[in-house]
Amino acid sequence: MPPLHQDRRRACSFGSDAELYDRARPDYPDALIDDLMAEEPRRVLDVGCGTGKAARLFLARGCDVIGVEPDASMASVARRHGVVVEVASFEEWAPGGRSFELVASGQAWHWIDPDLGLAKAAAVLEPGRRFAAFGNIGTYDLETRPVLRAVYERLAPDFLTQGGTAAALGAVSLGGADPGLAALRASGVFERAEVREYRWSRVYSAAEWLAQVSTHSNHRVLPADHRARLLDELRRAIDELGGTVTIHYETDLMTGLRRAGGRARSSSPRR
Repeated sequence: MPPLHQDRRRACSFGSDAELYDRARPDYPDALIDDLMAEEPRRVLDVGCGTGKAARLFLARGCDVIGVEPDASMASVARRHGVVVEVASFEEWAPGGRSFELVASGQAWHWIDPDLGLAKAAAVLEPGRRFAAFGNIGTYDLETRPVLRAVYERLAPDFLTQGGTAAALGAVSLGGADPGLAALRASGVFERAEVREYRWSRVYSAAEWLAQVSTHSNHRVLPADHRARLLDELRRAIDELGGTVTIHYETDLMTGLRRAGGRARSSSPRR
């Protein structure tokens, strides 16, 4: 299977219902934003800002935020929430000589070419300032996961081996803490690279959970009738569980500080 960032069909699937994405996707814990604001960044770049769910949290703390987002529909929703967005892939985005005191990416770094992305982040980040890529990974109570898994085994078995089932089954990471951390360290321009974890939980109604799951890229690209059948069977399963689902979230933050001087080096050979 090719790296997730090369699957442009899935990467560009979210804008087909950007409003649903904005309503249904979880936010990020206050403790994470508190930690990122401890160094008092003013100028923030939000890479893959989507509908602005992370950008709005930085705006609320008084930051000047620029979002970069390849999907015009997602960017339109972010703009309605007051986020300044430039529509482009991060790899092709032109910074125009601007620099930033925090480069952040919420739930999006796995869609970025890791070599090009880290090099560009380093290029626009002021020395001593922080790069921060973070995302939510969900897990479930012991009695819940087997019931949901049984539906996927029948109707979407490929999802059990794809890199996008975290929201549905809590089975995989977001692409990234371990290999991402290795790439961050190998880049040569970041120091004090680490992963921090933030744990929290949320109880979803059946409708809320299904809305959230249906925004994920592997669900978005299913044929409409197949997706409808899958969601219907999942609803039946949740009803049998009592009508609610609790997701125990772990929000992983991969972060490092920009070294003074030096240029990013590739962590993999070019083809």
